[in-house]
Amino acid sequence: MRNATRRAALAAMLAATAWAAAGPAWAQAPYPSKPVTILVGFPPGTATDTVARMVGDRLAQRLGQQFIVENKPGAGGSIAAGLGARAKPDGYTLMIGASAPQAINPHVYPNLNYDARKDFAPIGLLTWLPYLFVVSPDNPANNLQDFLAAVKAKPNQYTYATTGVGTTSHLVTSVLLAKAGASMIHVPYKGSSQAQTDIVGGRTYATFDTMVSSLALVKAGRLKAIAVSTPERVASLPEVPTVAEQGYPGFDMGAWLGLIAPAGIPPEIQQKLAVEVNAVLADPAVRDKLADLGAQVRTTATPAEFGALMKSEYESWGKVVRDFNVKASD
Repeated sequence: MRNATRRAALAAMLAATAWAAAGPAWAQAPYPSKPVTILVGFPPGTATDTVARMVGDRLAQRLGQQFIVENKPGAGGSIAAGLGARAKPDGYTLMIGASAPQAINPHVYPNLNYDARKDFAPIGLLTWLPYLFVVSPDNPANNLQDFLAAVKAKPNQYTYATTGVGTTSHLVTSVLLAKAGASMIHVPYKGSSQAQTDIVGGRTYATFDTMVSSLALVKAGRLKAIAVSTPERVASLPEVPTVAEQGYPGFDMGAWLGLIAPAGIPPEIQQKLAVEVNAVLADPAVRDKLADLGAQVRTTATPAEFGALMKSEYESWGKVVRDFNVKASD
């Protein structure tokens, strides 16, 4: 009986030893070993969504697991940001970081349920997005000067659409109107698709929209582009002049998109994703596709470099919000 007890104890000890030895190997299973979720703070069809799906598909091909985009729109991307901040930092929930939720909203909304400076880990910059100022094809204005002249002749009679209070489209428009000394009524939407539909239908007068979201409609003749927000004209619409060319020298505004994770992600997973993201963006087919959509491919060499960019953007957009007194009630 005593020998049987000893044998049982020995067997249990050996089993425990084997389990302990297997533990590290189990914990270090190759990443990813199951599908990865990418949270997107804007609706399907927006620039953020389009880029997320393109990059996610390529990461899936390279890493052998699905990268599933989940759209959680609302509050200028803040809903998704809050979910991402509270997600388990194991590399299986990522999100598309963007100018609005990471750099603008913290200065506009006083009670966000996340801290943009502490709750996220940078992985890599994905792209830079020029903005197009678009109107209905029936709008008589064919350039920015004519448009602003009409608006200034009837202050607060015309509406402009944005993708939400405090989003990049809101701030870019606010800056332009302030520089022009013009005033319009702000109509925030949950995404660019709804705004585009109302502009085409004549229910809203104009919007600054990302080229990724609006380029196809412009080329199809359903929207008319009269200005681009970056200092240089864009290759996909070379006939559209910049805001700077049309009387506002130095005007240079756009939005960035990047891949981020909840703070606390294991450094080896963070670094692996950074390497894979840069490999995806180095693919000529991906670069060509992004260029066709009107996005500018820009990358960061390391997560730390992207983190420094995010910090700089946080500070610079904060100044814009303060200078133009943008509030959540606008």
